Amino acid sequence: METTRWGILSTGWIAAQLAQAMTDQPDAEILAVGSRTQASADAFGDQWNIPRRYGSYEALANDPDVDVIFIGTPHTFHYENMLLCLNAGKHVLCEKPLTINAAQAEECITLARQKGLFLMEAMWMRFLPAIRALNERLSEGVLGEVRLVEADFVIPKPYDPHHRLYDPYLGGGALLDLGVYPISFTHMILGTPDQMLSHAHLGETNVDELATMIFIYNSGKSAVLTTSQRLVHPVEALVVGTEGYARVHSMFFRAQRFSVQIGEEGKEQVFDYPYESNGYIHEVRAVQEYLRAGKLESDLMPLDESLAIMQIMDELRSGWGVFYPGEPEYKGG
Repeated sequence: METTRWGILSTGWIAAQLAQAMTDQPDAEILAVGSRTQASADAFGDQWNIPRRYGSYEALANDPDVDVIFIGTPHTFHYENMLLCLNAGKHVLCEKPLTINAAQAEECITLARQKGLFLMEAMWMRFLPAIRALNERLSEGVLGEVRLVEADFVIPKPYDPHHRLYDPYLGGGALLDLGVYPISFTHMILGTPDQMLSHAHLGETNVDELATMIFIYNSGKSAVLTTSQRLVHPVEALVVGTEGYARVHSMFFRAQRFSVQIGEEGKEQVFDYPYESNGYIHEVRAVQEYLRAGKLESDLMPLDESLAIMQIMDELRSGWGVFYPGEPEYKGG
């Protein structure tokens, strides 16, 4: 079995989740880790038995034996980290969202294509067995014509101006970290909306703490989405068609089951699709399969779709007056 040699860029929580998934995947080897400090790289390397530990991202990117790098830094660093890795000739799996805006995403996508390198946004939800099975059933018309999607990602996080969800320098706000899931879920099913209506409440650090969105399609379809980091609310998704509906129960972004009801009086059928390891293993495995097949992007999370989702979020943020340092519109505060 051919082994894929991974590098992990960052040593935070999401990096640990991917390290666990790679450890549980027999043909994945975590060859190297890179951090901003040698101490952090060594500690992470000790935890996951990683032989090569680098005290800089540049050293990791320049390791000639690393096949593909996972980038798990905060949102605002994805752009520079991707450019570094791609320019070093490395394939890249980058944590969602791909970047903080569409201009950055487009530049990275263009660079990857020019260099003939694999690039994918790590939207792990797309690769979960339950989500894949649901999408296949929708494509087969189990609900008739899908007309409505409702999806919410709301979690309570105590206010802390230095936490990444509240810090504009780290791409703070509910939209990029949480709202990207219901938007990606909706885009997977309905595509890009023709019109959007939305409202956001901005907090003390001028990032979106609560947002409601309505996606409108000229075909008559629609979606209603909510995201927040200040409320307690079910994290569920509902897909409604002309013949019935499907519900992705608690925590749809890490789904292991969904139910389908056909007709007003139909019996609800429940479908269980447990994921392996901690769930992230499915996107790790997919990346390795793409690389072995010589593919430069994913069919489940295409680059053009990642770009379209970034464009949607740009338009939403612009309407709310939410911008980040480095963007021309950013006024500070």
